[in-house]
Amino acid sequence: MLLPPTQQHSLMMASHSPRILSLTRRAFSSCSFQGEGVSMVQGASRGIGLEFVKQLLENDDKEHVIATCRNPSASTGLIHLKDKFADRLRILPLDLTVENSIEASALSIRETYGHLNLLINASGILSIPEVIHPETTLNKVEKSSLMLAYEVNAVGPILVIKHMWPLLKVGGGHGTGRSAAVVASLSARVASIGDNRLGGWHSYRSSKAALNQLSKTVSLEFARKKDPIVCILLHPGTVDTDLSKPFQRNVPPDKLFTKEFSVQKLLSIINNVKIHDNGKFFAWDGKEIPW
Repeated sequence: MLLPPTQQHSLMMASHSPRILSLTRRAFSSCSFQGEGVSMVQGASRGIGLEFVKQLLENDDKEHVIATCRNPSASTGLIHLKDKFADRLRILPLDLTVENSIEASALSIRETYGHLNLLINASGILSIPEVIHPETTLNKVEKSSLMLAYEVNAVGPILVIKHMWPLLKVGGGHGTGRSAAVVASLSARVASIGDNRLGGWHSYRSSKAALNQLSKTVSLEFARKKDPIVCILLHPGTVDTDLSKPFQRNVPPDKLFTKEFSVQKLLSIINNVKIHDNGKFFAWDGKEIPW
C-alpha cells in the first residue's frame, strides 16, 4: 500500500536524515521483537524466494519473516504459508520498480519490528515471452531488454538495501546466532566477468554484474562505517524454477537442483558468514566465484 504524497515526501526526507537511525534505535529498544530474529525476503512470491521464506519459518520456531513481492494476493504459496505460520509471517507489497513502495515497506517494518537481522534479495528476471529474452548474439540486443533487466536485477535490489540499511544497522546479529546482520543478494555465475567463456545473454549477465559491483561497493561502505552488516552475493546453481525452465534442456540431471536443496545450501552459507566475508561472491557450495 502506497503512502499519500505528503507522507511519501516526509519518509523520503527521513531516510536521508541522521534522525532515522536514532528513531530506529528507540523502536528497537522498546519493541516486543527485541532479541528475536527478523528476516526479510524480497521477491518471495515463488521459486527460490518462496522456498527461503518456507525454510526460514520451518528452521526456527522463533524466527519472524517478512515476505515481499509485487502482488501478494496472486501468490498461492505465500497464502498457504500465512495460513500455517500466521503469527510469524508478514506479507507486504513491494514493487522493485517503484521506490515509494520500497520506502513504505521499510517504514512498516520499522514500526512493527524495529529492526532486521537478514535481508535476502531473491528477485531476478531472465526472460518474459514477447518482452525480454536471453540474447544469443549482439544483433538481438535491445535497449528495452537491457533497461528492464538492469531495473529489476540491479537497481531495485540496491534500493531495497538502501532503505533497509537503518534497520540492519540496529539489528546486527541479535537473536540469530550470527555475528552480524546479513544482506544476501542472489546473483549468478554468468555475471562473473572472469568466468565468462561463452558470451551471450547480454542483458542478464551485465545486469547481474552490475548488482555485483553495487553490492561490493555497499559492502565497503558498511566496513568503513563499522556497521555490523555482512553483504554477500550468492549463486544458487541451476535450480528447477520457472526462471530456468526454458533453458534446462542441456543441463545434466546432477547439475539441476531442487529449490529445497539450493536454499538449504545458501542458508548454510548465510548462517556461517563472518565479518571477513563481507563483499564476497559465493556459489551454492561455499566456494568463492571470481569477479
